[in-house]
Amino acid sequence: MATVRALALAAFLFAIWLLLSGRWDGLALASGAAASLLAAALALRMDEAWGRAGALGVNGRLLLYLPWLAWQTARANLAVAATILAPRMTLDPAAGWVAASQKSDIGLAAFANSITLTPGTVSLAVEPGRIRVHALSRRGLEELQKGEMDRRVRAMETAS
Repeated sequence: MATVRALALAAFLFAIWLLLSGRWDGLALASGAAASLLAAALALRMDEAWGRAGALGVNGRLLLYLPWLAWQTARANLAVAATILAPRMTLDPAAGWVAASQKSDIGLAAFANSITLTPGTVSLAVEPGRIRVHALSRRGLEELQKGEMDRRVRAMETAS
């Protein structure tokens, strides 16, 4: 059944590729077909991994988390822009560990990706129970260490 879904997805992706590319030569068609099959295989593998790991899924907590993350991203963008545009750029970079209370690999990945999506911070290493983070400012790292983002991602994980 999963193979049928993967092949149907590959066919759909290839059809979209054909419509958007406008290329009908042999090499382009072969490349598009290969890319569509690869994307479908990866989607099938991710579907299996999410099933094993206890995926976050789409739930009310996710729908509350995404606007909060967008707001955090906007705030961080303004802080990075202010740092860059200041007459005297004063950087105070810092790296450190941030506690991660997620129980599943998917939850931990969602937390690490949320950190990296927020401008001025990047996840350097992920281990069970903690994430190593580099931040443009010590204040950004300290804000992450307070745990608000960790709590919100954990809430999504438990709501699934």
